[in-house]
Amino acid sequence: MNRRTFLSALGLAAVAPQLGCTPRTGSMTATPRRLRRVGIQLYTLRDDARRDLERTLVNIAQIGYKDVELLSSMNNFGMPPAQLRAVLDRNGLRAPSTHLSGESFDDLDRQIEIAKILGHQYLVLASIPTDKPTLDDYRHWADRLNDAGRRALPSGIRIAFHDESIDFRKIDGVVPYDVLAERTDPAYVRLQLDTGNLAQAGGDPFDYLNRYGSRYWLFHIKDVPAIGADHDTDLGKGVIDFKRLFANIDHIDDKVLYVEQESYPGAPLDSARRDYQYISTLEF
Repeated sequence: MNRRTFLSALGLAAVAPQLGCTPRTGSMTATPRRLRRVGIQLYTLRDDARRDLERTLVNIAQIGYKDVELLSSMNNFGMPPAQLRAVLDRNGLRAPSTHLSGESFDDLDRQIEIAKILGHQYLVLASIPTDKPTLDDYRHWADRLNDAGRRALPSGIRIAFHDESIDFRKIDGVVPYDVLAERTDPAYVRLQLDTGNLAQAGGDPFDYLNRYGSRYWLFHIKDVPAIGADHDTDLGKGVIDFKRLFANIDHIDDKVLYVEQESYPGAPLDSARRDYQYISTLEF
């Protein structure tokens, strides 16, 4: 099961070569360090959250996560914003961002007000809201994101876009993700890089960091067992070199990084624990 089961069909891509590139000049630190904060995308524990959102948030905090990305695209499983903020606060959790469906942008003012209650810094479009998007769909949503970014910024809220694997499948010889990235205005729209979705499409996160690095302010840290695979895996069990990836993220302490896993060898909560242990102790 994956996010596009709820939002739209997940596109799969052909197998590509192994990831890799030379780290960017100046991105390596003199001494190894670790992430200051580790977050988790709530979609990782979606079934648990559907049964008991508060218990799930308690478990997230007990594992050691400090940030959680919420799912306004799923109405946060029916919990009202003020109640949800209270649960977050009791457990020492921040919610720097949330994922929105395309429909949410029809009532952006309301989403901004909810964001203020929940403490969001970012409203993130989860995916292009159509099963078979065209290049014109990407242009349309680039324009909508620009407009939303201009409207949200005076409230201290940023607009961002999250990639799905389908965004990297060429249409008429063109990568649609690049169309959206290049048409959106960096002053108003930031980008969230999902490493696993890009790898599932056969792409290289290092390549995209080199191309759009200054625009990536949020990340989904997701591993895959092989390039072009149709599913993900526990962090550190796949092919993505996160040590190199983190060393290539400029000003990483100012960015928001979320663990995300959509398929599991056992209980999702057990994977979330293993993912935290791996990523919180990783030196780069």
